[in-house]
Amino acid sequence: MATKATGKNPAASKASAPKAASSSTSKASTASKGAAANGKSAAQDDSAVPARRAASAVQPILNQQENAPRALQRFGTVSQRLPIGLNEQVRLQSVEMLNQLLADTICLRDMYKKHHWQVVGPTFYQLHLLYDKHYEEQSELVDSVAERIQILGGIALAMGADVAEATNVPRPPRDREEAPVQVSRLLQAHEIILKQCHDYASRADDAGDDGTNDLIVSELVRTNEMQVWFLSEHLVDTPLVRS
Repeated sequence: MATKATGKNPAASKASAPKAASSSTSKASTASKGAAANGKSAAQDDSAVPARRAASAVQPILNQQENAPRALQRFGTVSQRLPIGLNEQVRLQSVEMLNQLLADTICLRDMYKKHHWQVVGPTFYQLHLLYDKHYEEQSELVDSVAERIQILGGIALAMGADVAEATNVPRPPRDREEAPVQVSRLLQAHEIILKQCHDYASRADDAGDDGTNDLIVSELVRTNEMQVWFLSEHLVDTPLVRS
């Protein structure tokens, strides 16, 4: 009896079966790797979102002064932020006096810098250095006075326009002036400040504000008196060269 031919080779079918399985496994592995890669990428993207949001969240908020809330404290008032044993009226008086000294000291300090830049003449080098030294010393006084005002619970003058309104020191011209004129202007400013210091130190002492009294006497009076001495000696009528 004749056998019906199927046209298939059993051996070939067996041989191709593993290949097909291997191919299927390879495809599955590739798909699995792709899915893993996609999952990792998605996870990275998801983790990057909060970071981007955090970066945008720390950007400065600008132009807040346009809709500013009420001031934390009004100028001309004192707050009892530090328990320093002085009543409100004493602190108000001291803050008012110190702000006047602060305004005048800032003007004197800046006048020293103006003359430091503009000085000219035979004593240029000596005055150039002296003016700058006195400028640095006045800058330290400015900081000491301003800090004392804050300690008392007040608000220190700070801006140039406010200082210009409050000061008793005459404003010098923008022009360059001779050295003796510069020295005379500085001596006038020193005298204005020293007269106030003597008055204010006495009033602070009477009110029991020992800290303000000590600051005025130990720092303001002594520094200004020393600077007056150094300046005044430049106005002695003595020729630079004798024949």
